[in-house]
Amino acid sequence: QVQLVESGGGLVQAGGSLRLSCAASGSIASIDPMGWYRQAPGKQRELVATITRGGGTRYADSVKGRFIISRDVAKNTVYLQMDSLKPEDTAVYYCHANILPYDSHVRDYWGQGTQVTVSS
Repeated sequence: QVQLVESGGGLVQAGGSLRLSCAASGSIASIDPMGWYRQAPGKQRELVATITRGGGTRYADSVKGRFIISRDVAKNTVYLQMDSLKPEDTAVYYCHANILPYDSHVRDYWGQGTQVTVSS
């Protein structure tokens, strides 16, 4: 069974850094793209960053210049390096991947979410 497992969230002071990781496991034929979304209390889930298998990236305007998304294709893993964190970055961060399993059709998969809290 395909699943996404996240790690790396936590509590950090404003200006600090965190690194999130998300590993996809299971019988996977291909993954494209992978990325991160976030949802703050009372707000809709929003795109943070995505990366294609070929390395193409896309960022929300609010994180450009502060966050970097990267990917290890061989390990089916995506990372999000978050620097210069601000209190408004506080949210639950969700890993997302569009996955084609060997035994099923392509669809979206989500991680369980990891809390990121930035104190002022």
